[in-house]
Amino acid sequence: MQQRDLGQQGLTVSALGYGAMGISLAYGPSDKKEGAATIRRAHELGVTFFDTAELYGQGENERIVGAALAPVRDEVVIATKFGFDFTGTRQGGVDSRPEHIREVVDNSLRYLGVDVIDVLYQHRVDPSVPIEDVAGTVKEFVDAGKVRYFGLSEAGENTIRRAHAVQPVSVLQTEYSLFERDAEILFPALRELGIGFVPYSPLGRGFLTGQAKPGAEYDHTDMRSWDARFQPGNYEKNLEATHRLAELAAVKDATVAQLALAWLLAQGDDIVPIPGTRSSQRLEENVAAADLTLNDADLKLIAEILPSGGFGARYPEAHLPTWD
Repeated sequence: MQQRDLGQQGLTVSALGYGAMGISLAYGPSDKKEGAATIRRAHELGVTFFDTAELYGQGENERIVGAALAPVRDEVVIATKFGFDFTGTRQGGVDSRPEHIREVVDNSLRYLGVDVIDVLYQHRVDPSVPIEDVAGTVKEFVDAGKVRYFGLSEAGENTIRRAHAVQPVSVLQTEYSLFERDAEILFPALRELGIGFVPYSPLGRGFLTGQAKPGAEYDHTDMRSWDARFQPGNYEKNLEATHRLAELAAVKDATVAQLALAWLLAQGDDIVPIPGTRSSQRLEENVAAADLTLNDADLKLIAEILPSGGFGARYPEAHLPTWD
């Protein structure tokens, strides 16, 4: 698979990565063995960039990812994240105090079974901890050889610039897809600073696979049961847009998911989406999107179908990240 550079510090990964969250969290019951097998298959297909986090099962997901990739550790880039409070004592549920970061990094190294974390993200900005303190703590780990690259997730331009001044930021991770475009406002600053971009939920939490159902038909443990894009009113509008995308995809001998991923890849060589799946068949479909080329006419038609994204907010208002 084609390789892409994320940032200017030397981080190079496959054009498509793999997001492991769904193995442990947010999309209903899962099979750990099937998830691990899918991770190994992703590597066989050329994926070298794997994304996990402390939040995804408080270490469970990291263990699955680490064990699955252990035989090929030197061939892959593993990213994980810190920044949440599981004790219920911190307002807003976030915790990026330096002492907590140190604790999480030690745990992640152990859970993953590695000597160094390739990419360490702050999962969510903690408004009570100066970002300079966060970046400085990560810098300690970089200097000690326990972390290679620093990333931020769901951060705004001011925060990115302040962090970057302390410890160079290699990559920003934020939701971005045909359905969600807010991150585009950050692209000029990212490119000025030489920071790569990793879209999570690149398939609209599964809506852009062409297999979406109304929210009420999902298990209560599946976030799509409450996601606004799957609720009455929004669901029908998003479904209509997906049907129109399917018509274009058919002309390209592709699926809607492949079209959606190819669209992301066409937004810049500094963008690496991380679609997640627990199905090897769906994985192979996703990976094939790296070979799909969209021309100007294709991109124009997609812009006509979804000029500014999908219908429905990506999170309830109280949980929407505040970018500063």
